[in-house]
Amino acid sequence: MTTVDTDSPGIPAATDGAQRAKPFFDTRLGRVLTALVSVGLGVLVWQLLSLRVPPLFLPSPWLTLQAVGELWDDGTLIQSIGASLARIMVGWSLGLVIGIPVGILMGYFAIVRRLLDPYVEFFRFIPPIAFVTLAVIWLGPGEASKVALILYTTIFIVMINTIAGVLSVSDLRLRAAAALGANRLQTLITVIVPSTVPYMVTGARLAMGNSFLTIVSAEIVAAQVGLGSMIWTSRNYGKTEWVFVGIITLGLLGYVCDRVVRFTVARLLRRYAVAV
Repeated sequence: MTTVDTDSPGIPAATDGAQRAKPFFDTRLGRVLTALVSVGLGVLVWQLLSLRVPPLFLPSPWLTLQAVGELWDDGTLIQSIGASLARIMVGWSLGLVIGIPVGILMGYFAIVRRLLDPYVEFFRFIPPIAFVTLAVIWLGPGEASKVALILYTTIFIVMINTIAGVLSVSDLRLRAAAALGANRLQTLITVIVPSTVPYMVTGARLAMGNSFLTIVSAEIVAAQVGLGSMIWTSRNYGKTEWVFVGIITLGLLGYVCDRVVRFTVARLLRRYAVAV
């Protein structure tokens, strides 16, 4: 009696995990088309609603697009985008530079956490808008006051996420590092910090969103140029379509900045992994 060797190279074995083609909506093109259809439906609903509401309350998509052209032609839109984006980037970056190291120290050293925790838990519940007047008094109506408010709204979010990342590191990894002879500083650099990177990224992304929320309040109160100032000025002139332009621009800028952060972090982590 003869037997058949199904594991021989000439006879491929049947497996349940055979590769199958991805559904169309799971492909990159499918995801892009889905997003475009979703946006198109949103614009359609907006258009239908604008037909039943006066333009003062809800301008149509076409009227809003015309307003984009007006604000672009006279330089107001590009100037406002540049001013707001610069303030956000500077304040947000300073929040990361300060918040991440302080968060690591608070998470790793209990004494540091006990010393600073009352201040973190107190100030993180006070909204930045409450400090607008003080920021203008202390730092003046220039760029420093707006940057300081962005820093304030960023730093606590980054610190809390970083602390959570440090505290979530497995004790098994820490004991393994100690067994290999690593001291506290080496454990911090080689184990704690790499394990906390996902939490740092999450904190940075959340802080970016809060920075966009804060910049509008700061610019309404103490700025002549910026998207928040443009929205407030438009309100004073009854130009609701300009208000819509400012709101949509903020949303698009936030979306682009978030994608840039995600792309940059992914590239850096991939390069780090290859180097290791």
